[in-house]
Amino acid sequence: VLAHAGSQPLVDPLVDAAAIVDGVYERIYERLRPGVREHEIVADAMRYLFEQGSEQVEAINAVSGDRCNPHPHVFSDRLIRPGDQAFFDIIHSFMGYRTCYYRTFCVGSASSSQVDAYKQCRQWLDDAIELVRPGMTTDRIAEVWPTAEELGFTDEASCFGLQFGHGLGVGLYESPMISRLHSFHDPVEIEEGMVFALETYCPASDGRSAARIEEEVLVTADGCEVLTKFPADELLVCGRTYVRGADIAELEAAAAAR
Repeated sequence: VLAHAGSQPLVDPLVDAAAIVDGVYERIYERLRPGVREHEIVADAMRYLFEQGSEQVEAINAVSGDRCNPHPHVFSDRLIRPGDQAFFDIIHSFMGYRTCYYRTFCVGSASSSQVDAYKQCRQWLDDAIELVRPGMTTDRIAEVWPTAEELGFTDEASCFGLQFGHGLGVGLYESPMISRLHSFHDPVEIEEGMVFALETYCPASDGRSAARIEEEVLVTADGCEVLTKFPADELLVCGRTYVRGADIAELEAAAAAR
């Protein structure tokens, strides 16, 4: 969508649609724990979306554990286990306006490879967001993302959509479209008022985990405003925090020594 000056009513439903998904991720953060299945998270998220006024839920991707790498775009009945990395994408419509909004979590704990993948994924995304402003072109944004070879693919077509940008409005995929596959050959100039999503993906060195993050941005006169607000600067860990017996023994010993 291109929301020119004076067309705030075009932006408001996009903000509201994203705000509903902020709430979805709060629920996912609370519920994601060992013993829950991917499809149960999807069902609960879908129910919340409709309760909040969504008129269409096109897709909810729920991907966990060894399903993260390589990256599918569907959910399954996989049982969530301790140490899993999991990412989700919420695609729905509110008052006719769409979202595309990824977040990644770990369950119970996070390994160094999972944290490293998340940091790299976030860096690629932040590098792209930093460039968003009127007059910038989409080829410059695509340049900051890794090549297909760096991600372990033979060509850009094979990994199309893993590092990606696309306009959002009443359609899920509007102009501008941003990727290393086509943006170098057909760059588009960024304009004030554009709303689009930027998404990145990074596989972890453990061969099974991966991070996927996406932000929706509104182009302003001097940069952009991020419309997706659920925290994503750092990798969040969901599930119960377990108490070690050794910690209890140390506390009891310290108390007895007083």
